[in-house]
Amino acid sequence: RQRWRADGRALRKLPVHVGLVVTEEEPSYADMASLVVWCMAVGISYVSVYDHNGIFKRNNSRLMDEILKQQQELLGLDCSKYTVEFSNQDKTGQVLNCQSTLKVLSPEDGKADIVKAAQNFCQLVAQQQRTHSDLDVNMLDNLLSSTNGFPDPDLVLKFGPVDSTLGFLPWHIRLTEIISLPSHLNISYEDFFSALHHYAACEQRWGK
Repeated sequence: RQRWRADGRALRKLPVHVGLVVTEEEPSYADMASLVVWCMAVGISYVSVYDHNGIFKRNNSRLMDEILKQQQELLGLDCSKYTVEFSNQDKTGQVLNCQSTLKVLSPEDGKADIVKAAQNFCQLVAQQQRTHSDLDVNMLDNLLSSTNGFPDPDLVLKFGPVDSTLGFLPWHIRLTEIISLPSHLNISYEDFFSALHHYAACEQRWGK
């Protein structure tokens, strides 16, 4: 526990929001839970879990049970309480430990959410509550429901052989650092921390 906290403090920069994107066909609940708990342990505030088939989201209670189990085993009670949110709002108010917030996402929270936001804006214009000139980046951010309250991801860890994020939050990852790892299966903490170290060392030029 002390090592993980020290690791997080030792990094030159720590991402505020990490997306964990699985492109493999058979996601592992235990391995994903380990990744989430490690994110908590090093001090990452927001974590998004995503697979392109929506398996984690459909079975989010199973994933949550595994996270609770590993969080208890690995971190004990050495953290303050925090609330876990699900993007579909079916389950809220579940309490874990550590100051982090988790959302479980699926493809419907990507392009489909952008379409819904556009429809909602058009309705506001039709009702004369907005004008077309009101639409800007901040307005669209506010209309997107799946990531309400979440900052854009600083870092995406993509697992699997597919060279694509397969629909993960296409609007939000314009400036996101994406690091590819071969697989999330049997991933070690050393692999995870090495990716964080790589992120901390990279120089982001923001398009310059």
